[in-house]
Amino acid sequence: MLIVTCTIGTVPAMAENAETWIKDGEAALAAAKRLQPELGRAKNVILFVGDGMGIATITASRIFEGQRKGLDGERNQLAFESLPYLALSKTYSANQQTSDSAPTMTAMVTGVKTNDGGLSVNQSVARSEPSNAVIQANKLTTILEKAELSGRSTGIVSTARITHATPAATYAHTSNRDWEADSNTPAGSDVKDIAAQLIDRFGERQIGDGIEVVLGGGRVYLLPKTQADPEYPSIKGKRNDGRDLTQEFQTKFNAHYVWNKAQFDAFNPASGQRLLGLFEPSHMQYDHDRPADAAGEPSLAEMTDKAIDILKQNKNGYFLMVEAGRIDHASHANNAYRTLSETVALSDAVRLAMRKVDMKDTLIIVTADHSHTLTIGGYAKRGNPILGKVVFPGSSAPEQALDGRPYTTISFANGAGYSAGENVHTQTPRAGRIEDMSAVDTEDPDFHQEVMVPLASETHAGEDVAIFAGGPNAQLFHGIQEQSYIYYVMEDATGLDAKRKR
Repeated sequence: MLIVTCTIGTVPAMAENAETWIKDGEAALAAAKRLQPELGRAKNVILFVGDGMGIATITASRIFEGQRKGLDGERNQLAFESLPYLALSKTYSANQQTSDSAPTMTAMVTGVKTNDGGLSVNQSVARSEPSNAVIQANKLTTILEKAELSGRSTGIVSTARITHATPAATYAHTSNRDWEADSNTPAGSDVKDIAAQLIDRFGERQIGDGIEVVLGGGRVYLLPKTQADPEYPSIKGKRNDGRDLTQEFQTKFNAHYVWNKAQFDAFNPASGQRLLGLFEPSHMQYDHDRPADAAGEPSLAEMTDKAIDILKQNKNGYFLMVEAGRIDHASHANNAYRTLSETVALSDAVRLAMRKVDMKDTLIIVTADHSHTLTIGGYAKRGNPILGKVVFPGSSAPEQALDGRPYTTISFANGAGYSAGENVHTQTPRAGRIEDMSAVDTEDPDFHQEVMVPLASETHAGEDVAIFAGGPNAQLFHGIQEQSYIYYVMEDATGLDAKRKR
């Protein structure tokens, strides 16, 4: 029998032959036949959101993680890919074929699709509607708010600003996702800014007793303009109203506030205190860049770990939303390296959660709000570096395009385009294929992939995204569903709507 050995970089992969695939198929079939759904109630729900994590991004990240470990990347598996149930989510919003994060996250946490830019308000609200009366008349109750009202604890974890669209949709109601601080709201509007809503609606006990854990970036949106950032003294707060919301959170909720890794590590989850952690003025560092941060930042997995330890103190259970927010930002920059490494960081957080919780009473969902235009192509041979140039099977030299130049496996449909040796935040838009990449290291973390349509920034994409799930009610994820369906599975699993019977 012919045996084919694949070489993954310089590391030999497991020898494969026809028997390999037969055994794999039989084992997978047997595992599927043993699968039994969890039919009890979910005491806890953890909703993981990979912001911008399309299916192509998942595939590339799977290979990237495996190759980084010296393993067979194609046969690697991200942690959430081991969850037993899977569906596809249709991500269009009430007024967009290709959506932004505000209406997509609103759909997931309220069960209702809405317009671009709106956070947990229905589609009757126009973007930038200035009247708070209109907002209040059309606001939608979120799964986090229902969890609070049920006596559960709640938490938000994000590598983006905690006032950014995805985390904000869980607790804020506004007509414009950009109204993160009062300095962002227009004159004549009485709609409360997003950061203030985090404190005031819960601090006034309008919704439960307040969020127990908030971890992420975005310090300056909670600080007054007169106050310097603790890590970067030249940066000042963004609030015109003079409020220090970090102090108010501590006072109103018996909470502890941290802004660096040492303080975070020192916090005891069993202390009985709530925790507010804000680790950057804006978004947190990319996972690849975290080691260079002077003050230090916890990883997404570390924040997830501590959040679970705090929330599980409540015998009634909890709802936790965890966002890998910077997958999206790296893709907007056409920087595949950070797109994939951020997805791997999400996988690490999911792996930790799966090991830490009891899947008999905890529903874990891993999904995305939308995808990006990242694409994988070019007929590269098995084991070719996923960030590398396309090399055909049987060859050692990069394949040439019709212009006589090599090309990479990963590209984007649009965006700022090809650049090399530039920082991920400062690339200059360049149209077309303007340089020969023969001597360029396309695996460099700061390399920006080529694009077809030159734009100042890469856009979201509109195809369906995946939903992975395990735990009570997870079997209800099947087929192709509206994105808003995710809410109803969570609501039903936790029994948060007594009118809706199983």
